[in-house]
Amino acid sequence: MENPEQLIRKGVHHDGLKQGAVKAVLGGMAWGVVVVALLIFGRIFWDGAPVLLKPDFPFVDTSFLTEKTETLHIFDDASGTRHSLPASQYHQWAEKNGSDAVFNETSYSYSGGGIAGPIVGTALLTLLSIVLALFFGVSAAIYLSEYAKDGRFIRLVRLAILNLAGVPSIVFGLFGFAVFVLAAPVFTDVPSDRTLFALPLGFTWLSFQGWNSSLIAGSATLACMILPVIITASEESLKAVPQGFREASLALGATRWHTIRKCVLPFALPGILTSSILSLARAAGETAPIMFTVAVAAKDDFPWQGTTGPLGMLQSQVQALPYHIYTLAARIPTSDYTQRAQYGSVFVFLLMIFLFSAVSITLRNRVRSKLKW
Repeated sequence: MENPEQLIRKGVHHDGLKQGAVKAVLGGMAWGVVVVALLIFGRIFWDGAPVLLKPDFPFVDTSFLTEKTETLHIFDDASGTRHSLPASQYHQWAEKNGSDAVFNETSYSYSGGGIAGPIVGTALLTLLSIVLALFFGVSAAIYLSEYAKDGRFIRLVRLAILNLAGVPSIVFGLFGFAVFVLAAPVFTDVPSDRTLFALPLGFTWLSFQGWNSSLIAGSATLACMILPVIITASEESLKAVPQGFREASLALGATRWHTIRKCVLPFALPGILTSSILSLARAAGETAPIMFTVAVAAKDDFPWQGTTGPLGMLQSQVQALPYHIYTLAARIPTSDYTQRAQYGSVFVFLLMIFLFSAVSITLRNRVRSKLKW
C-alpha cells in the first residue's frame, strides 16, 4: 500500500504531465498559426519582391510605384527583336518606326506601366473611411456607454451592432450602391431626372439623386462596414476607464460632456486606436463594396486632376489595389506578363497594410505611454 507521500508525488507528477500536454497543444496551435502566416507572407515576398526591388541603386523600381497603369504591348520589330512596352511608349515607338515595323503584336490590359493610381486610390479610400467611421463610431460608443440607460431597447441596439459585423461585404456593396450612389441627398440647381424626390429650398433644391460612383460614396460604404468593430471596441474602452474618474470630475462641478472629454476619452484613446487598427486592414482590403460604389479598372488622371477643389475630388472615381488585383487575376487571361503586375500589386498592397498598421500602432503606443492611472 502506497503511503501518503508517494500518493502526493504521484499526483504531482500526473498533474505535471497534464499541464505539459496542455501547454504543448496550445503552443503547437499558436506556432501553427505563425507558420501558416509566414508561408503566406513568404510566398507573397518571393513572387512580388523581384517586381519591386532591383539590384541597382536605388534598389527600388520607382517607375512601378509612380507611373500610371497602362496596357502592355508585346511585339517583334523587323529584325526579330522582342519588345515589351507600355501603351504610351509603344505608340511613340510605332510613330517613330512606322506601324509596318510591328510584327506579332499582343496586348495585355492593365499589365504595363505602374500602379500609382491604385496606390493613391487605396490610400484615399482607407483614410477617408477610417475618419468617417471613427467620427460616427466613437460618437455612438460615447452615447451607448455614457448617456444611454441600460434597457431592452439598448440591448437590442448592441445586438444589432454585433450582428452587423457578420454581414457579408457584398451586401454592404449593394447597400452602398442603393443608398449612397443612387439615393443620397445633394444640393443642386437642377434636380436629375432619376431623382427619387426633390425638396425646393428657395435658392436651391435638396435632391435625393445620389452621389453617383465616387470617392465619397465608396468611403461611406466602407465606413458603414467597419462601424461595428469601431463601436464595440470603443465602447469597451470607455467602460474600462474607472468610474471614480467620472465621479471625481462631477464632484468638482464639471459637466457630463466636460468629464467625458477631459477625464474619459483620453484614457480610452489607446483602445479606440486599437479598433482603428483592426478596421484599417479590412477597409483597405475589401473589393466588393468599392466595386459597386467607386472603383474603376483604368483611369488616366489622379482623383484631384480635372476637378475643382476637395469637393470635386470627392466626386471622382478612383482605382484601388484590391479591385486592380481582382481585375488582373479574374477578368483578363493569365500570362507571364500579367503575373508580374499581379505579384507586384499584391506585394505593394501588403507593404501598404503593414505601413498603415505600423503608424497606427506607433501612435497608440505613444498615447498609451503618456497615460498613467
